[in-house]
Amino acid sequence: MSAPAPSPLAIVDAEPLPRQDEVLTEAALAFVAELHRRFAPRRAELLARRGERRAEIARTSTLDFLPDTAQVREGDWKVAPAPAALNDRRVEITGPTDRKMTINALNSGAKVWLADFEDASAPTWENVVLGQLNLIDAYERRIDFTDARTGKAYALKSADQLATVVMRPRGWHLEERHLRFEGGPASGSLVDFGLYFFHNAQRLIDLGKGPYFYLPKTESHLEARLWNDIFVFAQDYVGIPQGTVRATVLIETITAAYEMEEILFELKDHAAGLNAGRWDYLFSIVKNFRDGGEKFVLPDRNAVTMTAPFMRAYTELLVRTCHKRGAHAIGGMAAFIPSRKDAEANRIAFEKVKADKDREANDGFDGSWVAHPDLVPIAMASFDAVLGEKPNQKDRLREDVSVAPGDLIAIDSLDAKPTYEGLRNAVQVGTRYIEAWLRGLGAVGIFGLMEDAATAEISRSQIWQWINAGVVFENGELATAELTRKIAAEELEAIRTEVGDEAFAAGKWQQAHDLLLQVSLDADYADFLTLPAYDQLVG
Repeated sequence: MSAPAPSPLAIVDAEPLPRQDEVLTEAALAFVAELHRRFAPRRAELLARRGERRAEIARTSTLDFLPDTAQVREGDWKVAPAPAALNDRRVEITGPTDRKMTINALNSGAKVWLADFEDASAPTWENVVLGQLNLIDAYERRIDFTDARTGKAYALKSADQLATVVMRPRGWHLEERHLRFEGGPASGSLVDFGLYFFHNAQRLIDLGKGPYFYLPKTESHLEARLWNDIFVFAQDYVGIPQGTVRATVLIETITAAYEMEEILFELKDHAAGLNAGRWDYLFSIVKNFRDGGEKFVLPDRNAVTMTAPFMRAYTELLVRTCHKRGAHAIGGMAAFIPSRKDAEANRIAFEKVKADKDREANDGFDGSWVAHPDLVPIAMASFDAVLGEKPNQKDRLREDVSVAPGDLIAIDSLDAKPTYEGLRNAVQVGTRYIEAWLRGLGAVGIFGLMEDAATAEISRSQIWQWINAGVVFENGELATAELTRKIAAEELEAIRTEVGDEAFAAGKWQQAHDLLLQVSLDADYADFLTLPAYDQLVG
């Protein structure tokens, strides 16, 4: 038998960071290099396949369940039983892995913390490396710190009160330019997964938990198969039992919605569940059906609630699929940020959050997401009312649910239209989010909501779609590039007035304005906003 090919050497191309040697060890980089050697070629093939599938959708303006995998959907199989640490997931809090958030999320009272290296984290090298260090420090209980500005001290509660961590690496499309193999950048997914798994797999087992992951932006069961092969290799590499890794897949692309059973099947021994991610899902619908004509035009993003018929089809199918296969079904995000100044706004928002979580719990979801610790008790109460002492409701098979292929893309079943204020809001939110992202912030409070990269994606995609579909707003104005530029200029000036000349000059406002217009108005639609944005990200 021939010897395995040597792994490519890792080259770190970045200014040194404090304590980086604890993360970028020779052994950890050798592991990431081996992941790169074995799996980067298949990653490239699957990214190319995305383009081919998108071209087919442009030609046909439709999607269907896969005929070649009917035997999987019709077969009698289940995913592996959930480990004890992931059996009760009734409330999950999401957020980036900065030091303060790490402590607050673990202490929040939520069952799970989605520790996010993806949409809630701008991928500066500092965020990538120090985020990994913060998780290591948390597991070693050496993360206590005092905020230099406020003097407030932060410390972890006792181990039995801490949330279980489920880490989310970057999506397959993103690269990591600061870590290079064979002259090219590494895959952001493999860097995030590799460093976290190598350092923490055994630590987590010793804590009675394990290396658990959320897999973002998945577009097909073949991409899930790649992740499964990575898990199998990684577990053998560090010498832990197969099946220790568990993955929850975000069904946040329209193509993945047609392959839910196949995705669970590919990850069978490592599958923990599926999650319904709202904004990225809508972004994916616009991206894939952007030239499909009027029937695919989405209204203002805030008009697309989870009770819209095509969104109901998506979530009901997800619950039925998960429970049929013994997996957890996790609901969407409550993004509201409570205000210290407006009790009435809080009351109204809390009522909306409660109604949303009540609906999910009654529909059969086993848990749901919140973005702020103050929302944990509200979501917990909704699920407690349905679950009681049970850890989940996977026994609710939802066999009453029947979803036809066309139901998932029946966008025109929603009785709402794009509005002029919707265009203005997309420009406002897109500009403000991109500006913060370019400064290294991925989770940003905007107009009372915690926004992440999916927000900017749906904002710029809707602008692009409305212009290219020739939408006429209720005030009689036509959606055009000229109108968008006019609104963007007005909003930029309004921001200057709001923040003041000094703060405006110190920020990335003009850059954000220009980038938003680029990805909203270019005839050649960019697959992901974060690709051109990454070229402008400092650090």
